[in-house]
Amino acid sequence: MPAPTIPAAVPAPAVPTAATVPADPTAPQPLTLFLRQTEQRFGVRIACKRFDPDTVRIRFGAFRIRSYSLDETLDNLLRPADLVWSRRNDPDGRPRITVRPYEYHRRTPADGEKLLRWLASLAPDSASWEHRRTMLLAEARAALDLGPFLRGLAADPDVRLGRAVRRDGYTTQNYALETLPGLYVCGTIYAPLTKGPHPLIVSPAGHWEGGRYRPDQQLRMATFARMGAVAVDMDIFGWGDSERQVGRDAHTQRYSMQIQTLWSKAVTDWVLAARRDIDTARLAATGGSGGATHALLLALVDGRFAALAPVVHLVSHFDGGCPCESGRPVTLAGGGSCMPELLAAVMAPRPTLVVSDGGDWTATCPTLEYPFLQRIWGFYGAADAVRNAHFADERHDYGANKRRAVYAFFAETLGLDPAQADESRVELLPESALRSFGDELPERALRSRDELERMLEKLE
Repeated sequence: MPAPTIPAAVPAPAVPTAATVPADPTAPQPLTLFLRQTEQRFGVRIACKRFDPDTVRIRFGAFRIRSYSLDETLDNLLRPADLVWSRRNDPDGRPRITVRPYEYHRRTPADGEKLLRWLASLAPDSASWEHRRTMLLAEARAALDLGPFLRGLAADPDVRLGRAVRRDGYTTQNYALETLPGLYVCGTIYAPLTKGPHPLIVSPAGHWEGGRYRPDQQLRMATFARMGAVAVDMDIFGWGDSERQVGRDAHTQRYSMQIQTLWSKAVTDWVLAARRDIDTARLAATGGSGGATHALLLALVDGRFAALAPVVHLVSHFDGGCPCESGRPVTLAGGGSCMPELLAAVMAPRPTLVVSDGGDWTATCPTLEYPFLQRIWGFYGAADAVRNAHFADERHDYGANKRRAVYAFFAETLGLDPAQADESRVELLPESALRSFGDELPERALRSRDELERMLEKLE
């Protein structure tokens, strides 16, 4: 019988020698040792990201190597250490393997496709969808567990309003609102000069450096106001004025998801109670990246929103890598879900615009997530009420083309004036002009993360 041949596409593995076999193969050894052996045997390059392989110890590593299978070798070595791998070819055609820690919030588009197919099988018709929707909303709200935070709101909150400054077709007014005792949320109200009633657009900020002070955020908020809406934004928890209270590291804690949602809800309720020029039937929310997550979470906990425009974020295979977006297990609702299905549960059949681009994880939206959403809106005879504005040649931002798509959407759904969507009339302000606090924090303000966490321990 002729000897079996190895396919040309698979490099012949190196033959193990005494030098490559450890004296005690049962003892824990650095992962680096076995990755180098894997490179030699299979002719690949291996790079590690976000961890040091010298610090990871593997028992029985030599026995985990399968000389006939690169895939099995990598799975055997990496899975016990909660590591995952991906493959691509370098320009010279040589395979490159990237190893990184397992990320509970990130999957592959292929995983997303399988998940959406399974979710569709759970709700093949409108009756089964309504049953699942009820379950999703109840379980997602329970997973978010906002109740103790809402019950802990300051009974007599301190409110600090700056002077309303007249601009070209709108005003800006900074605010600081005490939410939990001593914890302030700060932001700016952009209001039209015309008489109301006006729609209200709430816009949580995303994780782009500069937060709500960025030029693109100012352009968007001021243009909403020029078009006829009262538009309000707020700092990301732990950023901006909030960083002075609790520090940036507080944003990386699991409770940041609850506090950011609490802030969006508290600001919405406060604006509606404090202003007489808001049409409560025309509430909307939008945000980019992490701000899109928090626009959705706001609508999850407050059912009054008539329209939503999440920008460059909500897909089936990525939940957001920050604890403020995925620190609470809302996507485990209903036995396993994802942000697009939660979006459908929260908003269908109300008008919703999903904005995506080809330069980030939302590249799959036109062919994967959007058809899934259309199917659910179709249960209500409203497939046209959910839309996708996709910009294949753009990257992860809330850029000019994306803003124009949102302006047109809100003009149609909220009755805004599209003729006033002229960003050249907006005055870009320095960060100092949008800050709510001066040199000193309010006397009752928290001044450290430790103070915050001691207060959170008392919530019931």
